[in-house]
Amino acid sequence: MEKLAQTNWKDGMAFDAEVNGHKLTIDADEKVGGKDRGPRPKPLLAVSLAGCTSMDVISILKKMRVTPDFFDVEVFADSTEEHPKHYNKIHLKYIFKGKDLPEDKINKAVNLSQDRYCGVSHMLGKAAELTHEIVIEES
Repeated sequence: MEKLAQTNWKDGMAFDAEVNGHKLTIDADEKVGGKDRGPRPKPLLAVSLAGCTSMDVISILKKMRVTPDFFDVEVFADSTEEHPKHYNKIHLKYIFKGKDLPEDKINKAVNLSQDRYCGVSHMLGKAAELTHEIVIEES
């Protein structure tokens, strides 16, 4: 197996994490013993999801010769109340801005990412209801 990440306990609930040679600190909220020195682990799943699908979409759009002026992915989630608390619904909002953006190509790029290429979407879709919407705005 390939080593993907490592955490090293600092103190309290804080850990230094290393991924691909890059370091970040993760920590817990103060109400559970942390000092809020970094993001929580579970929301980092949302970053992974947004990053994975965003890279797919931009790569696909480049091949289609479509370049938006602005592209953003927002991730929303509902969590269960009982332990282990986990995301049971995840919604992605793809936001594009540009002049005369081709809706058909944008839809195709997003759907290819969700249905075929994004491994993070594939994994999380097995554990939660995963939905998305596309917003295209003229700039």
